[in-house]
Amino acid sequence: MRRRFVVGITGATGSIYAVRMLEMVRAHAPDVETHLVISPSGVLNIKYELNIGRRDVHALADHTYSFRDVGATLSSGGYPTAGMVVVPCSMRTLAAVAHGFSDNLITRAADVTLKERRRLVMMVRETPLNLAHLRNMTAVTEMGGIIFPPLPAFYHHPKTLGEMVDHTVARVLELFDINVPGPHWQGTNPSDAAASAEAAE
Repeated sequence: MRRRFVVGITGATGSIYAVRMLEMVRAHAPDVETHLVISPSGVLNIKYELNIGRRDVHALADHTYSFRDVGATLSSGGYPTAGMVVVPCSMRTLAAVAHGFSDNLITRAADVTLKERRRLVMMVRETPLNLAHLRNMTAVTEMGGIIFPPLPAFYHHPKTLGEMVDHTVARVLELFDINVPGPHWQGTNPSDAAASAEAAE
């Protein structure tokens, strides 16, 4: 049986992370079945940032749902999944999940994920952060969720924006035991580290 993986896309900047995640799962994880929900603001952001439409993104998922369909299978803890990622995650969605406001399918599915003790990853996007943002992130963390801002890494010497995005997406998918190709930290070469230390003296 394929593992069900829930993806929620909200109206924060960074829709490229969601699209690449769906593409990478489809290409490299045949044992994973994606279940997608996009908010109206998420649709607007996808169009603005990537110049593609809702149907283009829906085509990348195995199953899609209406944002307003709070009666969908994802709204029940009796529908087993491997977990959920909200990518990108707006501060509005973060606040709703932190305070248990299950007023749409994304926030309800996130609430179900937490109550069933499944893995919830929220790729929050905002800067700078105010105190409400920080407290909401703390609340979700205390409930068992993982806050994962999509911050780029540079140790793998990325040469393109795509390489930076793919690295972040691969790191998130690893949290769900979904393995896709990507660079991993191999540690520093002892001789290189010694040379760097000597040059710094």
